[in-house]
Amino acid sequence: MRLHTLLEVLPFYKVHGEGNPAISNIANHHKKVKDGDLFICIQGHEIDSHSLAHIAERNGAAAVLAEREVDVNIPVIVVPSTKKAMAVLADYFYKQPSHQLLLVGVTGTNGKTTTTHLIDQVFSFNGIKTGLIGTMHIKAGDELEVSHNTTPDSLTLQQTFYRFREKGVTSAVMEVSSHALDQGRVHGCDYDIAVFTNLSQDHLDYHRSMDEYRNAKCLLFAQLGNTYFKKSPKYAIINKDDDVAGYLIKSTAAHVFTYGLTKEADFYAEDLRLKASESSFRLVSPYGEKDMVLGMAGKFNVYNALAAIATASAAGIPFDKAVQSLEKAQGVRGRFESISEGQSFSVIIDYAHTPDGLKNVLETIKSITDGQIIVVVGCGGDRDKIKRPIMAEIACDYGDYAIFTSDNPRTEDPMDILKDMETGVVGKQYTLMIDRKDAIKAAIKQAKDGDVVLIAGKGHETYQIIGHDVYEFDDREVARQIIREL
Repeated sequence: MRLHTLLEVLPFYKVHGEGNPAISNIANHHKKVKDGDLFICIQGHEIDSHSLAHIAERNGAAAVLAEREVDVNIPVIVVPSTKKAMAVLADYFYKQPSHQLLLVGVTGTNGKTTTTHLIDQVFSFNGIKTGLIGTMHIKAGDELEVSHNTTPDSLTLQQTFYRFREKGVTSAVMEVSSHALDQGRVHGCDYDIAVFTNLSQDHLDYHRSMDEYRNAKCLLFAQLGNTYFKKSPKYAIINKDDDVAGYLIKSTAAHVFTYGLTKEADFYAEDLRLKASESSFRLVSPYGEKDMVLGMAGKFNVYNALAAIATASAAGIPFDKAVQSLEKAQGVRGRFESISEGQSFSVIIDYAHTPDGLKNVLETIKSITDGQIIVVVGCGGDRDKIKRPIMAEIACDYGDYAIFTSDNPRTEDPMDILKDMETGVVGKQYTLMIDRKDAIKAAIKQAKDGDVVLIAGKGHETYQIIGHDVYEFDDREVARQIIREL
């Protein structure tokens, strides 16, 4: 595609330099630029890539998109916002691939990963070739790629959707973070179904207030559009039991399916029976009723399953087939994952890193054990400080013994993070152990027959971020090694 043809989708811009080169691809990182690429300069939080345009030129860039003039000898297109223009150009250059997919976006504080994986499995069991984008990885059919963000930038998304289409994928399911919505990373994505899991305290270092956080989530539902097409209806799938459900319903013109644990919802669960390894309930919906057994523990997973069933119904999958598929679905690595090496007590790994997430997991554990609950938990550095004392308080209130430790301290002093946590548990019993492996070892060594050790916060992650360095660290493997050495 020629440069001037590509630029036709922008309302206005200024061109510095002459020429109308052929554009072979688009890149927004100078090291990824190849011959014939359009290089997009981005003003980032740490790096302004306008200063790297000359390197992109040296690597073969045919033109540069920027917010100001840069010192290169190739055409420079100046626009008010390169991030906004990048979304428009990427959508056009890659032939609007999201328009050719049944695209599902899932947002919420907790449950995004599990819900997307459940939807993906239900779709796959029903013969739909799926793509998945999220915290754990990017999946196209059976092929996996490393994921660097919960929700990639708009260019990476369109490139990923394009690859999905080349591989025969017909539906994509993705996690949509509040940061991505606020920063416009999903501009250009033609969502067919948007799913809301829940809203609880998180990311207040970024959003500054719960109202701003809620408003960011609302963007996904507002962006479903304002028109109706019989052949391609849009759906909003919303957790009716959440306090902000009304805001989300008002924010969208799309058809709304609600779900929850009360009869006020369109899809609801009654006669709930929770066990250590499964959850059973009667599912009631506009499409029928069914007794079902979910091979996953916890009320929070019942909510995730209801969201998946409602999504499947919106996608046109018959109710009975959706239920059968969900009963065959498997849990997600690092989400309420049991570690068994023949020990007489339970060890559970979970990604719970928010107050609500930790509370949900501990409530589930409390309902399935008569033994003591030992909690290992920390809070991330350079992140929401407000939740630290709350996390600590929940660990002490719902657990019998709490150990506070490091969880990706990043550039903060780990002890400063632990001191912030301590302010929420004055007068309560707990232990501070900066080294996460030592904390896990202490918890496991203390456990007796019938007890449960919860190692919370990192889940599927296989690293610790200390300073600016990333070290290998997998809670699951560390726990297994320590249990074997008992």
